[in-house]
Amino acid sequence: METDPLEPAQLLVRRAGRALARHGLLHAYGHCSTRLDADHFLVCASQPPGTIGFGVPGTVVPLAGEFPDDLLGEVRIHREIYRQRPGVGGVVRAMPPKTMSLSTLRRTPRVLHGMGSYFHPGTPLWDDVQLLRSDAQAEALVAQMGAAPAIVMRGNGVVVVGPSLPEAVVLTWYLEDAARIELDCAAAGAEPVALTADEAGRRATRAGRIFERMWDYLSHGDAEV
Repeated sequence: METDPLEPAQLLVRRAGRALARHGLLHAYGHCSTRLDADHFLVCASQPPGTIGFGVPGTVVPLAGEFPDDLLGEVRIHREIYRQRPGVGGVVRAMPPKTMSLSTLRRTPRVLHGMGSYFHPGTPLWDDVQLLRSDAQAEALVAQMGAAPAIVMRGNGVVVVGPSLPEAVVLTWYLEDAARIELDCAAAGAEPVALTADEAGRRATRAGRIFERMWDYLSHGDAEV
């Protein structure tokens, strides 16, 4: 029986989607993707990621041409990121609850702890609660995002990118943890101390399997593996 050359990528997007759901980073809404090559990416099936079953294929999307009619509209964000940022290998569109709460205050998580250091000097805010379903909106959002690893959408979740999809999943968890820290400090009536640029730069390391270990944690227990 011939093996599908895309199966490793298909399995990866399924695992990533289920991991994000299992850890409460998305629910009925949200999606993730991985870059296949310079001209294509693979996005998970158009259903709640936590419900994606064994072997359910995602969709290969070309970076050029018309946007496919059968895809979720906000997959345009993925396409525009892959077009504009060749170093990005994975994209997560998620709904992490604490980051969502903070966004309604028109705030994004500050760089307050080690796992927040990867977002220094800060995460931009897309100050529009409307669903993003046009190429022009996607282009504007990605332009505002710039080279940042994430952008927070006011009352509408986040977009997070990484050199690979596992790294994008890890960064999504890190961003939500940064929001947790900030809200916990606010609830305690305390003003936290932000990391300096030097502190953040020295702490934001990828050495020592830091990202791999968190990916192992987040994806652990996936029954398809």
